[in-house]
Amino acid sequence: MLTQLVESLNDNQRLAVEWETGRLLVLAGPGSGKTHVLTLRIARIIEQSEDEHYRVLALTFTAKAAAEMKTRVDEVIGQRADRTFITTFHSFAADILRQHGSHVGVRPDFVILNQDEDRAAVLADAIASVDDHGIVGPDDVRLLPVITFLLENMADESDVRSMVRDPAAAEKAALLYPAYQNELIKGNRMDFPSLLVFAHRLLTTRTAVAQQVRLVYPRLCVDEFQDTNLAQYKLLRAIAGNAPGDLFVVADDDQIIYQWNGASVERLQSLRDDYEMQVLQLPGNYRCPPEVIGLANSLIRNNPGRAPDKLPLVALKAPKGEAVVRVRRFKTADAEVNWIAKDLGGRETGARGRSVVLARSRRLVESAAAALGAHGVPASLAIRKFEFNSAPIRWLHSVLRLVDGRGDREQLRRVSKAFFELEGINVRIEDVVAQSSTLGGDLLRSWVQEALARGELSSAAREVLTAGLAQIVDRAEYQAFMKTASDWFESIAQATGSAGNDVFVDYAEEAATWRELVDSVLGRYGTDLPLHAFLNELDLTPKTPPPPPNAVRCLTIHSAKGMEFDHVYLCGLVEEELPSYQSIKKGEDSLDMREERRNCFVAITRTQETLTLTLANEYSRRPRRPSRFLSEMGLAAPPTGHSDDP
Repeated sequence: MLTQLVESLNDNQRLAVEWETGRLLVLAGPGSGKTHVLTLRIARIIEQSEDEHYRVLALTFTAKAAAEMKTRVDEVIGQRADRTFITTFHSFAADILRQHGSHVGVRPDFVILNQDEDRAAVLADAIASVDDHGIVGPDDVRLLPVITFLLENMADESDVRSMVRDPAAAEKAALLYPAYQNELIKGNRMDFPSLLVFAHRLLTTRTAVAQQVRLVYPRLCVDEFQDTNLAQYKLLRAIAGNAPGDLFVVADDDQIIYQWNGASVERLQSLRDDYEMQVLQLPGNYRCPPEVIGLANSLIRNNPGRAPDKLPLVALKAPKGEAVVRVRRFKTADAEVNWIAKDLGGRETGARGRSVVLARSRRLVESAAAALGAHGVPASLAIRKFEFNSAPIRWLHSVLRLVDGRGDREQLRRVSKAFFELEGINVRIEDVVAQSSTLGGDLLRSWVQEALARGELSSAAREVLTAGLAQIVDRAEYQAFMKTASDWFESIAQATGSAGNDVFVDYAEEAATWRELVDSVLGRYGTDLPLHAFLNELDLTPKTPPPPPNAVRCLTIHSAKGMEFDHVYLCGLVEEELPSYQSIKKGEDSLDMREERRNCFVAITRTQETLTLTLANEYSRRPRRPSRFLSEMGLAAPPTGHSDDP
């Protein structure tokens, strides 16, 4: 199977897959089959080293991308895929901290904080811990974004004052930056940026640990390198060392659109310089119609600072001989989104689920979703969240967290609150805490006993807690307990009817999200994954619900990266929208304007069949001129009031 797949590749793809060892940078344009290439290279390495015991480490940026790659490798080489570790930067950091974190003060059962309110509470503790003669006070929790910035750049404590522009804030940050990290260690908690900071500290201060990691993972692959921020790049260097024998990196400097999160063209150049990377290009595009490839090449060639000798995209998809690109102009933004909704409403139901409305701003995306709804066209507006809202899933999640940390009073509070919503029974926290003193401080066992002692407990809940006492409290069989709890939730929903039941608002959607996350995590790491590692992975993964079937996706350009759709509608193609006001203010040659051009490039290259570009004469009652990107693509903005204008 592997041989046949490799033989089907184009010449440059095959060169990448068959690359032996060394340091290679693959510049892979959109739609070039980079994931397929990376998958086959991993599969080839494993197949050709059957007598070896090392593992291949592949780092990517989202759990979804890691799961997709793991699935593809499994399909090609089957059970031998257990010699791969395909994961995200943050998950890898969490993994090595669970194994070796004691060297830097991190215990294996650390909790990951994914809510700003929890991180603000840590900063408040840091403020209280600083003996500073009144330099900082309670209101300085507002400096959390500054602390985050310093962590994401792995700032040395001695550099804090020079990295923070405001002198007063710099003085406070210099005190709070180390204090915040100390509070994390004290409470055995990690947040997203500190995972990378402490993993980097571990690898750079403990030579033996770094050597062991490189011995286990001598072959290293990185996907979407252009999205790395400084902390991720420093962690990569700590993993690879100064002279890695095998470093295979896939990137595209034309798709750097996370500058606000620390990504930069300079980082790609640093990689080339630091490791003297050889370069191979994959310009062939299998996704987009030739007309769209022509627009993309015309647009992106206007960006200075691209990789030297960067090849233009090459269309490998045959032309259809029909109109692929449309440009529509309207009097107002309302007319624009209403026409889009009407046009999508005219497509057959299945095609809507393969369509997307893209915009630079969240405001325009929400406006498009509202217009679609008003026209009776189902729309999906992605909402990124890291916690569950419905009482059943909150109860299940907090119970699992309490299993993992039997003395965690915050999880005890969450368990009791969600249970009250489900059963109407108030299991008093103070009673549980008092009872736990006779059970070695085991708050979970104490809570279960207190709940079972209540006569008004429903028979269904009693059965769940009785079974759960054995499954989760005694034997920590968390997967069996999740099934028991889910069956209980479904029985309640059927008996009471979820419609009109406030307790079950969002339940069906969140239950589907929960199942998808569980399947993804266990699919990547196996069903023998310890509970603590399972919870870490859940905490690292957004709880964004899957889109409803046949609904039009409404996404910002940033959230659509890595996706593809049959029919793409890109709206708001005017000055001060795309490109943004800020980029225009900074100038044509600014880094911001270059990124705006890359945003437009990424948006149009999501297209598989048709591309519709729209604009209006005014937004928020302010007149706007057509985007410069239209003329750069060789397109003229049509006059207002064409025949399709409602």
